[in-house]
Amino acid sequence: MKEQDIGYRAPQVCGLVGITYRQLDYWARTGLITPSIQTAQGSGTQRRYSFTDIVQLKVVKRLLDAGMSLKKIRSAMEILREQLASNNPLDDVTLLSDGATIFAAHSPDEVVDVFQRGQGVFGIAVGPVQEELEGEIHRLVPDEAGAATTSITEAKAN
Repeated sequence: MKEQDIGYRAPQVCGLVGITYRQLDYWARTGLITPSIQTAQGSGTQRRYSFTDIVQLKVVKRLLDAGMSLKKIRSAMEILREQLASNNPLDDVTLLSDGATIFAAHSPDEVVDVFQRGQGVFGIAVGPVQEELEGEIHRLVPDEAGAATTSITEAKAN
């Protein structure tokens, strides 16, 4: 497989995540979730997203569906990136939200109020979102799905 063939193009990502191209484009241009494989570099180039990027986009979509504002989601992502010193702050974390605030659970014993407030919550476990996307990707592009999910599994093992 050629290097430029690795990753998922915007139309595939939009279908998997359940967002419009306009949303995806806006989120990439404003730095909410940027494609980690290839960014758009002028006319004629396409963004290419990794499986991890798609998982993070799906979690953002679920937070929006739960009533969180994009402004609060963006703020929470920035806080988590800083606290975890990671470009992928949604890896190995469960997010909890009541539509007004976001909590991050790194283990059953540690739930952190991202915005420093306490309220009733519900949870989005990132693992099941990842598994759901693996199945969807396998149905969408069976040949590429195995390679993508294998590299994610290997990366987590290291």
